[in-house]
Amino acid sequence: MNDDTLNPDAGGSAQRVFNALSSLHRRKILAYLSASSLTAGEIAERFNMSKPSVSQHLTVLENAGLIAKEKRGQFIHYTIVTNNLINTLNGFAQEVCPVNRPLKRESEAKAKSK
Repeated sequence: MNDDTLNPDAGGSAQRVFNALSSLHRRKILAYLSASSLTAGEIAERFNMSKPSVSQHLTVLENAGLIAKEKRGQFIHYTIVTNNLINTLNGFAQEVCPVNRPLKRESEAKAKSK
């Protein structure tokens, strides 16, 4: 008996995570959310993407369990799920990634200014 027999969704869950992390845009979004919660509009402005495109990426990340959303007033704020092993490992990888490291630093600066 393998683990998939005990947890029939295990394969699907892993597939959603790998799918979410396969996109450079989604990895950049995770780096940008590393220190601060943001709205879809704030993310769209930073990456010069349309709001519908950002929304699709956020849905994939949320379905993979990597981010969570919370409605505050008329806006939905997205935050990284901190107690997630994949996000922890991704955070370490962002420290050495020449693309994501600057985004992570920008996120940290944005969080300090709030």
